[in-house]
Amino acid sequence: MAINISKDLKTLFPQFKIGIITYNHITISGSPQMVKGRLQLFQESLFFDLEEKNITEFAGIKEWRSIFKQTGKDPNKYRHSAEAMYRRIKKQNYLQSINSAADINNFFSLKYEVPIGIYDFDCLNGNIDVRIGHDGEVYKGLNGRDNSLKNLIILSDSLGPFGSPFVDSTRTNVNEQTTNALQVVFLRHSIETDEAQALLNSLKEMFIQVHGGNGQVEVIV
Repeated sequence: MAINISKDLKTLFPQFKIGIITYNHITISGSPQMVKGRLQLFQESLFFDLEEKNITEFAGIKEWRSIFKQTGKDPNKYRHSAEAMYRRIKKQNYLQSINSAADINNFFSLKYEVPIGIYDFDCLNGNIDVRIGHDGEVYKGLNGRDNSLKNLIILSDSLGPFGSPFVDSTRTNVNEQTTNALQVVFLRHSIETDEAQALLNSLKEMFIQVHGGNGQVEVIV
């Protein structure tokens, strides 16, 4: 499977990069207490930070708002997934446990202030393009709605779009039957490649500690 960043994206954002982690032979289940506890404690700590600091002052949140604006997606109407979680926490509407994979995904998204998606690898088909969505492209999202993908950065395989930093589709959702997964970290463009590599390795190590299996890390530029 090849992952390609479109020319349009590279022209608009010369420093565009994403982190990729491919997992094999994993076991997803309800989250262990260690994961639930870390997610809850981090949210509580973040709540106190948000009493003193505006959400848009966080570097990752701010940078991805700017990216949405530059592709033509209003960041005040379409909040990227990390910002949406920050806004929930500011209202003390804390994230509840979903499953071990989703919880770790959310923890690192909060920690690094960027959107992160995780997808059932066996539901993907062919190569993946990272591009800007076209007029008329829509998918059923995990938010329970049909989501317009126009002017949104999306992930698309031969079957069509399946993910974005806004909300992911139901087609590739991970669950307790998932044994192979693809994790996509929508990195800050300003981050250096070696720092991105360290971030991905940290995420991979915690994920494998909980789920077993093995993982491979790559930064796509």
